[in-house]
Order: sequence, then structure tokens, then C-alpha cells
Amino acid sequence: MAGAHPEATGASQTSGTPHGSEASQPLGSPAAPDEVTGELLELSLGYLYSAALHTAARFGIADHLAGGPRSADELAKAAEVDGPHLYRLLRFLATKGVFREDEEGRFHLTPLAQPLRSDTERSLRDYIIVRGEPVFWQSAAQLHEAVRTGSTAFENVYGVPFYDHVAADPALGKAFNSSMAAFSETLSNDVVEAVDFSGATSAVDVGGGRGGLLRAILRRNPQMTGTLVDLEPVVAGHVLDTPELTGRWSAQAGDFFASVPSGADVYLLKHVLASWPDEECVRILRTCREAMPAHARLLVINAMIPAGNDPHPGKTIDVLMMTVLNGKGRTRAEYETLLATAGFSVVRVLDPSPHASVIEAVVAE
Repeated sequence: MAGAHPEATGASQTSGTPHGSEASQPLGSPAAPDEVTGELLELSLGYLYSAALHTAARFGIADHLAGGPRSADELAKAAEVDGPHLYRLLRFLATKGVFREDEEGRFHLTPLAQPLRSDTERSLRDYIIVRGEPVFWQSAAQLHEAVRTGSTAFENVYGVPFYDHVAADPALGKAFNSSMAAFSETLSNDVVEAVDFSGATSAVDVGGGRGGLLRAILRRNPQMTGTLVDLEPVVAGHVLDTPELTGRWSAQAGDFFASVPSGADVYLLKHVLASWPDEECVRILRTCREAMPAHARLLVINAMIPAGNDPHPGKTIDVLMMTVLNGKGRTRAEYETLLATAGFSVVRVLDPSPHASVIEAVVAE
């Protein structure tokens, strides 16, 4: 039941007008028509960058560059791919700062390419590989039909909800859960640093995937114990069994629409609600409310859509939800409405990351 969204955006697109066009020009100084045309054409081919990133990640190009710069031919031999085609791919990615070609034709790792390595602390390699699989591409290709009918593109293509499809394909399920863990790992420390857990002794991570956030919380707060709850195939791959956490955690299969463990001080919903429509979100929240003692806190962690035309991860997530899941990105006001409907009062909102705002709520009196 973990979320299914890539909360990352590097697009330079704004609503209504391309970034860098007339909207960003001083009054009386419109962009040249050729600039507008060129940028619009570039945006129309943005899927090629996604495909190129997926390809570089799949063949481990960043890993092969970990020891220093190499030519495309050297990389091709290491990755067992075609040298000329690989060169063209890397030259293309270098235009966006992913890798860099020097005057001798060797390619270097760049800060933007580092997360493509499999051995870095904040690796996104698994995430990018999975987001290049047909289940995402084919769904995105049917976005127009989702917009026309108000439906979910994935279900139009595959005939079943996304999570049902993943559950029926063990290989895809394992890869997807690993990809979500890779993405979540990059955000968990930001959340833990922003939230004060000093007064808490227990937490329940509801729909917490493999438990990356719970692990980060327990590491930072030795007074706490924690319980991870998700579907059986997901919790089976949990990451909580480390020597430093011995005796302080449990992982159990469960359905957050039915029940969650009761009596904890803190309940976590990280990247869960964006995956579901409003009615289901209220059901999940009410399940948590029934389990929470009067003093407990609920932490809802999602990207929140801000006003205005600037790029933001929440806007990217919202479009992804139209293609893959029957959920949506939401504004702060929309999340607060969901919480109020389910019987919660918002205490505060923290913004440790554009990808992970934290709404702290308590049971309403």
C-alpha cells in the first residue's frame, strides 16, 4: 500500500506558458519567436530524457564511472552495449548536466549523475529503472483518455487497479517496492530532523512500505519502539532487522482500510494519501483515528501543491496519479479538509522538503 509516485521534478515548465518565454520576460521585451518554438519543441520531446535516464541506469553507467572518467567505448565494453549508440546517449544526457564530456571525449560523473550509482547513500537507480518500465510508459501514453473520461489511465490499459497488477506480478512487485524504498530513503532523514519525537515512546508506520522512515526514526530516537504495517509481500522485504534496532520493532501484514495497531504515541502516513481518492483517504484516516489514544499524534507526509505557476513536485505527482493510480496531489487546504472530515485537528505544518511536507494532527475534541 505504499505510494506509487516519483516525487522528483526537474522540468522547467510552468502552467500555461513555457518557463523562459513571455511569462518570464520584462514587460515590453517578449521572447523571440524562435526561442518560444524551440522550448516548446524541447518540452514535447521530454520523454526522451526519461528514456535516456532509464537506459543509463539500467546499464549501470554511473557505477562504471565511479573509478574515474572513461570514454564511451570503454564504458560500452564494461556495460556490454554498443559504443556509438552509448556515446550518443551520454552526449544527450550531458546537455542536462547528467554526466559531462571533456575535450578528450571521456565522460565524467556529475552531481546530477551521482544518484544513478547503486552504491550511494541516496541512490535513485532502482527508482529510475522501474519508472522506465512499460507499466508507467504505456499508462502515460493514455493520459489523454484519462483526461477525456475522468478515469485512470493505468486501469484503462491493464484492466485492473495498479496495486492489484503489482500484487499479481512478484518480479514487478519486488522491483516497485525497492524503487519506492530508494526514493523514500532520500527523504526520511529530512523528515526525522524536522519532527520532534522526544516525547514519544512508540510509533506505527501505516502503509510504510519496507520501513525506511520508521528505521530512521528509531535510529534517531533510542527511547522509541515501532511497528511497520503494510501488505504481506511488502513487509516481507522490510529493512528493520539491524543490530542497533534489536528488540525495538515489529513488522506485520495488514490492511489499513480495516485496522491498524492501537495505543501508539505517533502514527505515520508517508506518501499514502496521494495514492487514493478522497473517500478512501477518509477511510484510512478514520482507521488510524480509531486506533489512536487521546494523546497520540498523526503525521501525514506528502508533497503539497502550492499556488502559482512555478514547478513543484506536487504538481508532477498529481499528473502521475492520473496515469497510474486513482489518487491525486493536494493543496494544504485539501489535506486539512480530509483530516477534518475524518475527525482530526491540524496542529502544525512543517516543510522539510518540497517532496515531503509534514502535517501534524491530533484527534479533534
